[in-house]
Amino acid sequence: MPHLSEKIRDAFNEQINVELNSAYSYLGMAVYATEATLMGAASWLRLQAEEELGHATKLIDYMTDRGGGVELKGISQPPINFESLRDVFRNVLEHERKVTASIYRMYDLVAQERDYAAQALLDWYVNEQVEEENSALEVLRMLELAGDSGPGLLMVDRRLAERARA
Repeated sequence: MPHLSEKIRDAFNEQINVELNSAYSYLGMAVYATEATLMGAASWLRLQAEEELGHATKLIDYMTDRGGGVELKGISQPPINFESLRDVFRNVLEHERKVTASIYRMYDLVAQERDYAAQALLDWYVNEQVEEENSALEVLRMLELAGDSGPGLLMVDRRLAERARA
């Protein structure tokens, strides 16, 4: 299998950084939820962090299979202070939309470069992002329905605790 072009290698390295930053951001959000004693949300966010780490690892493995060139870049410190759990999930949704846009840019690039193997890999990421955005939107809608109701927030938190490892 041919090596990755320099443009694709650079884009994949950038996406690895995006995914690692995502994992770190979700850990920061989990800290907020833990300190707010919303253990279901904290669990959900920690599982999301693990999932994002898996996304980065999948890209790293693919790149090494295609000849290497992996560059691990620095990641920025995530916020851990939020106004509410609703604020956390507004951030989750906004973040996932940015990740989707990044995946789409990569998809455009690999299509232009006619790298069909990379395109096949990115098909998985495109589908995954549909799930990521829908999941975040579902939680955000539940939190908006709960409003400022303590019992409502606890019900949503219990629902978030039901998330199992993939």
